[in-house]
Amino acid sequence: MSFKIAIIGAGSVGFTKKLFTDILCVPEFKDIEFALTDISEHNLGMIKAILDRIVEANGLPTRVTATTARRKAIEGARYIISCVRVGGLEAYADDIRIPLKYGIDQCVGDTICAGGILYGQRNIPVILDFCRDIREVAETNAKFLNYANPMAMNTWAAIEYGKVDTVGLRHGVQHGAEQIAVVLGAKSPRELDYVCSGINHQTWFIELRLNGREIGKDELIAAFEAHPVYSRQEKLRIDVLRRFGVYSTESNGHLSEYLPWYRKRPDEITRWIDMSDWIHGETGGYLRYSTETRNWFETEYPQFLEAASKPIDPQKRSNEHASHILEALETNRVYRGHFNVKNNGVVTNLPPDAIVESPGFVDRFGINMAAGITLPEACAATCMASVNVQRMSVHAAISGDIDLLKLAVLHDPLVGAVSTPEEVWQMVDEMVVAQAQWLPQYAHAVPAAKERLSKSLVKTSEWAGAARRNVRSIEELRAEKAALKQTG
Repeated sequence: MSFKIAIIGAGSVGFTKKLFTDILCVPEFKDIEFALTDISEHNLGMIKAILDRIVEANGLPTRVTATTARRKAIEGARYIISCVRVGGLEAYADDIRIPLKYGIDQCVGDTICAGGILYGQRNIPVILDFCRDIREVAETNAKFLNYANPMAMNTWAAIEYGKVDTVGLRHGVQHGAEQIAVVLGAKSPRELDYVCSGINHQTWFIELRLNGREIGKDELIAAFEAHPVYSRQEKLRIDVLRRFGVYSTESNGHLSEYLPWYRKRPDEITRWIDMSDWIHGETGGYLRYSTETRNWFETEYPQFLEAASKPIDPQKRSNEHASHILEALETNRVYRGHFNVKNNGVVTNLPPDAIVESPGFVDRFGINMAAGITLPEACAATCMASVNVQRMSVHAAISGDIDLLKLAVLHDPLVGAVSTPEEVWQMVDEMVVAQAQWLPQYAHAVPAAKERLSKSLVKTSEWAGAARRNVRSIEELRAEKAALKQTG
C-alpha cells in the first residue's frame, strides 16, 4: 500500500513518534509517506531526525518529509492527523493564571472551564483553516483525525463548519478500562469487556463484564476502595462512582474541573485530590508537567535520538486509536474502539448536534457507531451541562461574539460555582486581551475590552491556587529519575 499521512502539529515530538511507530507496526504500511508540519522549524527538525533514524534502523522504505508549509504537507494526503496546541505554553499559562485571579482553580484547563473555552477560541479558527486545505488539496474523501483538545469543540467545528469527514480520538476510555481491570484482579485488560459512552472526558462505563461475568456498582466500589494506590489517588472518582453508580473514564484531576462540586472552595480541593502526580488534581498540574517535559526533551534530546535506533516491536504497539483505525480502513481487519463523532442518535438522551464519545467498529466501509445507547440520568445531566457550554463556545469562536463567549463561560459548571457574573465578564475581557494575538475573530472587540478593564471595579487576587507546585529544574528531574531507578 502507498498513501500519504499528514501530521499537523508534528512538533509534539513524543506523541508524533508514538503515532509513527504504531502505524509502522502494520506490515502493509511500510511504503507510505509521512508529511510532518508545524509552525516551529526547530521542533520539526528534531522530530524528523528521530523518525528518519527509526526508518533507517528498521530498513524501511517509508518516506518522511517536514515543512512549515501546512498546505504542502496536506496536499494529496489520505489521512490528516492534528495534535496542535495553538498559542503553545505561553497562552496555556494564561488559561490557568488569569482564572486563578478570580478564584477558579483548574488542574488541566483544556476541555471546558475558563481555560478550555479560551483554548477552543484559539484552536477553532485554525481548525477551519485545516479543513479548508483538506477540502481543497487533500485526497478526495480524506479523513481528519483530531487528537487536539478541546476535543468536542474542535471536532464539532470541523464537522459542522469545516465540512470535513472528521473523527475525534483520545485515550481516556482505554486508561480507565486498564484501571478497572487492575482493581478487579484481571490478568490482562483483555479480560474486561465494557460499554463506555458519554462525551469526551465525561464518558461513563455503563456496562462491565469480567470474563463474561457482570460487574455491579457495589463490587466495583469495594474493589477501588481496597486498592492501595487508587483508593487515595482517585478519591473524587470513587465518590462520583458511589453517587452516580458508574465509573468515569477521566482522571481525578480532569473530572474535578468539569463538575461544580469539588473545586469550588480551597479546602474542598485539597480534600479530594492527591499530590503524588499532577493528574490527580494539582493546580495547573498539566501546565507544569508540559513545561517540564518540553525542557527535559530539549536537554536530553541526544538520548531520545539514540533510542530511535532500536527496532520497532509490534508487541509494544500502543492502544492509541489512530493506527488501528487506519489498519481497519485499509485492510478490512475490523477494529472496535470508542470514537468522538456527531451524535445523531448514537446516545438517545444527548442532543443530536453534540459530539459524543461512544463505541463503534471500523472496517473498509468506515467508522460504524453503535446507536441507541441511553446514559444513566445523572450522567446525561452532567454531560448536558458541558454540551451546552461547548455549543455556545463553538458558536462564539465562529462568530467572534464576545458577549456569547462570556455567556458560555458563565454557564460553565465550575465557573458558575465560583464566580459572579461581574467577575466572569471582567475575566473574559482580561483573557481576550491577553491572548489577542491568537484570537483574530475578536480583534474588533479588544479595544472596548481594554477600555472596560481600565475602569473595572471588580477585585482580583494574585492566587497561586490551592495545590500548586513549582516547575522542577532539569537537575531535579534527573535526581528524581535516578532515585526511581534505584528503588525499581
